[in-house]
Order: sequence, then C-alpha cells, then structure tokens
Amino acid sequence: MAHLFKRGKRYHLKYSLGGKQKEVALRTDSLQLAKEKKRQFESALALGNENPFPTQTPIAEVLTAYVAAIRARKSAKSAQTDIYYLREIFGSVCDAVTITSRKTTGRKRPSKISQVDKRKRLPIIEATCFEAITPAQIAAFIEFKVRDQGLKPKTANHYRSILRRVFNWAIEEKGLRIPNCNGGRHGNNPAAKVRPYKEQAPTIRYLSMSQIDEQLHVLRFNPRLQTMAAVLIYAGLRREELLWLTTDDIILSRLTSTRPSMIRVQAKTINGQYWQPKTKRNRAVPISQALRQHLDRYTSLENEHGLYFPSPKGELWDPDNFSADLRKANKAANLQWACLDYRHTFGSQLAQKGVSLYKISILMGNSPEICRKHYASLIPEALVDEVEFGDSQNSDISLHRA
Repeated sequence: MAHLFKRGKRYHLKYSLGGKQKEVALRTDSLQLAKEKKRQFESALALGNENPFPTQTPIAEVLTAYVAAIRARKSAKSAQTDIYYLREIFGSVCDAVTITSRKTTGRKRPSKISQVDKRKRLPIIEATCFEAITPAQIAAFIEFKVRDQGLKPKTANHYRSILRRVFNWAIEEKGLRIPNCNGGRHGNNPAAKVRPYKEQAPTIRYLSMSQIDEQLHVLRFNPRLQTMAAVLIYAGLRREELLWLTTDDIILSRLTSTRPSMIRVQAKTINGQYWQPKTKRNRAVPISQALRQHLDRYTSLENEHGLYFPSPKGELWDPDNFSADLRKANKAANLQWACLDYRHTFGSQLAQKGVSLYKISILMGNSPEICRKHYASLIPEALVDEVEFGDSQNSDISLHRA
C-alpha cells in the first residue's frame, strides 16, 4: 500500500517495492488530484507495471544522450546528418546539436545589421520538457516546413521519422514515460501519431546514348573528370564509392586474358579513416569495353594513400568539392547533369537493354525493390506475353463480331 504525505505545499507518495522504501513526487497541492494519482499508482503496481506517472526530462538532456548514442553506432557522416535535423527541429538547445565554431583570428569583424534575421524567425519545437511535446506540436512544425519553406513530402516524412526514432530511443533506453499517449496503434510515441504525407512517385533523370557522348566530349580537356564521369556512367557507382577507389580496386586484365576486368567497391581504411559502402556490402562491377577505353588512357597521379582519383592536392576528394568542380566544367556547355544522374544512367540503360532487375540491383548495390521503383517501367516488352490468356483466335473473332 502507498500513502500520501505533504512536503511543503505539494503531495508526495511513499510506497514499498522490493523491500525498499521509495517516494514519488505527485507535483500537485490538490488533495483530490493527489488521491486520484494514488489510485492510479496502486492499480499499476497491482498489475505489475512500473510507475505510471510521466517523467519530466529536459530536452537538452535527451538530445545530448541521443547524439552520444548515434555517434557510437553510426558513421560520422550519417550521425552529422541526423544532428542537422535535430538542430532544425529543436534549435541549438544543447552543445551536442550546436554547430562547432571555427577558429577566429582574434580580430573582430564589423557585424552586419539586418532588419530581419530570417534564421531567428524559423520556428522550432519548444516545451517545458521532452515528455510535454505533443503530436499537435510536431504536426504544426512539419506543416510549416511544407507550407512556408516548400519541403517535399519525402523530406517532411523524414523529419517525422527522425522524431519517431528519438522518441522510441528515449522511451526504450532512458525509460521516459509520455503522458496522454498510452497504448493505441502507435504505442506511446507522439511522433508516430502524426499522419505522414503522401509521397509522389519517384522520378529519375538519366542520359541517353547521345547525351553520354556529349557529356564525355565536354570533359575531354580534363582527363581526370572525364574518366570519373565515365566510371559513374558505365559502372553505376555512387559518388563516395568513386572517390574512395584505390589503385588496388581497379583490376585491368590483359585484353587477351579470360579474366574479366573489375572495379571492386569494398570497405577500407585510408589515413586512419574507415569507409564502407552505403549498404555495408562489398561488390564487384565488371568493366565494360566503353569504360575500359577511358581507363586505359587515364594515368592516376601518385599520392601517399594510393587513391585512384585523388583531389588536385593529392588527397581524398571532398564529395561536395568534386561536385562543384564538375558543375563548373559543365557550366560552359550548359549541361546540368549530377552524379546521381550518371548512376541512374547505368541502371536505366541496362533496364532498357533487358537486363533483369535482380542483376541490376547486384551491380548497383541496391535492393531489388529500389531498382523496381526506378527502372521497372523501362524494361522493354518484359510483360507483353504475360497479358495473353485464352484462345487468341477466338479473341480475334469476338473482336470482329463486335
């Protein structure tokens, strides 16, 4: 049995569990409310449940612990992406989600005074504690992002997914108890109770054969960028997979040899930094004759890390810097193709050739379901024979009589 007592002006509950005396703050000075909470608490103990009262944990405390957890389990880039979304949602509420400041020279620069600081006007989710965040707050925040900032449904759903993961972790790992979210189809997670946006069918861009020739011709005066674009187009690699290639990953067999030439996309450590493919699975992509011509003409610059495509400084190329250099080279020719378009070109051209989606998924390091979403509509005449049934001759007669 539990009994009530007052400490100051507020009621507390004292009970015994496992031979130990424990106390719970009821956070009320009303005797009627205290008695009702006492009844709920005793009912929960009788059913073998834990403390039914919601916890009150500062948002900063939850985010600090969550960021530490994802940094231990995810890659640095993946964790940093999640931290960006957390900062957009909650603001710089703690050091864990605050942008690391750069070193300054010590000289103060004159501050630019603007009439409207748009950054400060952006809404964030605020509450007295993490448990006080409601589905209505989450829905209103995402709705603003969609309505006023033009977020696509897929990105809006990603915000919802980030919050759902944080709440699940907080409930399971930190033992948070959320009020007014008991049971139901979505459990105790308020983010899961927010209705997701309906996403549009995926659309992709890819190059035709004439556009491939045009793209590679535009880059003819920059052999390194030309060869890198050729690898993306003819091997379907992701951008980071391309930049992390080493000389050991490119296997160029003799033309008279029966051993195929291959590009190995595999995990590796360079300069103390570990990297692995996005799907955490190594794979090998055969080198086509068209790609072999580019690789035979290319000579990799010597560098201490053995990179096949080092940056102009002989180091690992930053992905954003590589994309910027590629855009700059294409700008003069008014071309706007991106690395993802090159990768989709590989999958799309194979699909139009009649290669099975399963084989395409193996070559590209994707799941068959992803390849089906992107390339199923491009497979020529794949299902023509599947729609025929019955006696075709009788069908012709029926159509003639009609």
